[in-house]
Amino acid sequence: MGAGSLLYFELRVLSRDPGADHSHFHHRAMPVKRTSWLLLVVAQSLLAHSGEPIQPHDLWSTWTFDPGVVIPLVICAFLYYLGIYRSKVVPRMQIVAFTAGLVSLALALISPLHALGEALFSAHMVQHEILMLISAPLLVLGRPLVPFLWALPMSWRRGVGQSVKSAPVRLGWHTITRPLIAWMIELLVLWAWHAPVLFEKTLTSESVHAAQHISFLFASLLFWWAVFQGGERRMGYGMSVIYIFTTAVHSTILGALLTLSPNLWYPGYANTTGAWGLTALQDQQIGGLIMWVPAGIVYLVAALWLFSLWLDESKFRMAQAGAGYRI
Repeated sequence: MGAGSLLYFELRVLSRDPGADHSHFHHRAMPVKRTSWLLLVVAQSLLAHSGEPIQPHDLWSTWTFDPGVVIPLVICAFLYYLGIYRSKVVPRMQIVAFTAGLVSLALALISPLHALGEALFSAHMVQHEILMLISAPLLVLGRPLVPFLWALPMSWRRGVGQSVKSAPVRLGWHTITRPLIAWMIELLVLWAWHAPVLFEKTLTSESVHAAQHISFLFASLLFWWAVFQGGERRMGYGMSVIYIFTTAVHSTILGALLTLSPNLWYPGYANTTGAWGLTALQDQQIGGLIMWVPAGIVYLVAALWLFSLWLDESKFRMAQAGAGYRI
């Protein structure tokens, strides 16, 4: 008996009239039966889409509450806001940035966009762009490390603080957040996962798909951390602008290749796009355009913002030099 038939049978049993002699029992059992009915309907909705391409009429019923996604998001939110409450020194704009980043992360991984990405390559690209170009920079601008530390008990806080200050940890962190290293990691992750042999595996394996998303987010967090924090510490904002520009160039090249290619890169989408009125090649072209144009605009906005900070930094240094000369 299939899942749908079994659920139908159970619903018939639960809704069966027990007869007049059992009316008292029937009355007392009604809340249990209604709850069971609701649970079975939800289960039927979930099972209906298991292993099948999502259809347009199913879109809004495909929220994905994966514990491996929901629990880390809840823990991050709890630690951040608890740390804010305890420290009382986190600027409001950082709180807004982190909150927006967390919400965008939930949108990318929990909303129907996640399920839609299994049917449309273009939706998959939207999901990746949210992770890499919206969630990651906003989370970095939220500067969550200090609130996370404040959220811990005092004894843990001291232990973590000492561990972070240890030579191996500091060396590892400073190495992977060097702008050039972070830039190379982001480039390698982006291009490697779009190789057909790897991308196709994300369509058939949840673990590979999860690894793709984790690596995209991790590489992007490193990149944006190096760009934003590097502008304040190791390099001027001018170098940050250069790293963003070169990242925009190589991601644009990848988007252009996807858009202009006459061949289908990912055959796994060949049988899933028709319900959405697209051929697989048209879907690929739209996905390439998303990586090409909107992503390029995000990089441009970030570069212009850092360029303005660079000008302000230059004016400040010139003013300092002038003051020193007058003295």
